[in-house]
Amino acid sequence: MVATSRRKTDSPHQLSLFRRGGARRGAGRKPNGPRPLVSHAKRPRLAARFPVLVTTRIAQGLPSMRRETTLAFLRVALRAGSDRPDFRLVHFSIQSNHLHFIVEASSADSLSRGIQGLLVRLAKGLNSLWGHHGHVFPDRYHERILRSPREVRYALLYVLHNARKHGVRYTGIDPFSSGRWFDGWKNRTGRLLDAAEQRTVPVAEPRTYLLRTGWRRHGLIDVGESPASAPGLRASA
Repeated sequence: MVATSRRKTDSPHQLSLFRRGGARRGAGRKPNGPRPLVSHAKRPRLAARFPVLVTTRIAQGLPSMRRETTLAFLRVALRAGSDRPDFRLVHFSIQSNHLHFIVEASSADSLSRGIQGLLVRLAKGLNSLWGHHGHVFPDRYHERILRSPREVRYALLYVLHNARKHGVRYTGIDPFSSGRWFDGWKNRTGRLLDAAEQRTVPVAEPRTYLLRTGWRRHGLIDVGESPASAPGLRASA
């Protein structure tokens, strides 16, 4: 009878240590870039009645987005991707190296498809505008689901006056935001929308109760108000 030998790697002990499948420490896709915005954990479930605050950062070394030429392009690009059957861009804020959106989506998948489609459109246009080749948005976006009227008001204040949080000085409404088309100001200042601005609104009308009327129970937003009064969003946004 011929004796058979078994390799060490076939021992029960070895198989128990190196079996395939299952969760492993350090496994999975890693965040990109020198300053990753968020981890690649599974996205939370989303109910259509809740708006979402989305933040995304551009790659280091790219020009500032707070320029008039960039603003003109971004408004056109945002308008083209703002209103889909299952996804709506309701508000935005443009900062030098990041963007804030308030959106509505029918599901987590719809949110992902809507944001990805929007970012692809923006990246192609910005690359062309800047003469740049490569990633514009190197990492995943961050999302925060807004579940209460107070939280939605915080998010509106945070997005529409986000430039003040970064030390930008201006009076009235930030031109690099969707504030021109916002009807929830307590004391609106500046000129009214002209015919061209009324025809080319870069955002969609909200449909959720929270974003249409629910947030107003906590008061309209003052044009002089600061995001410092929105503590509920500081940690995540």
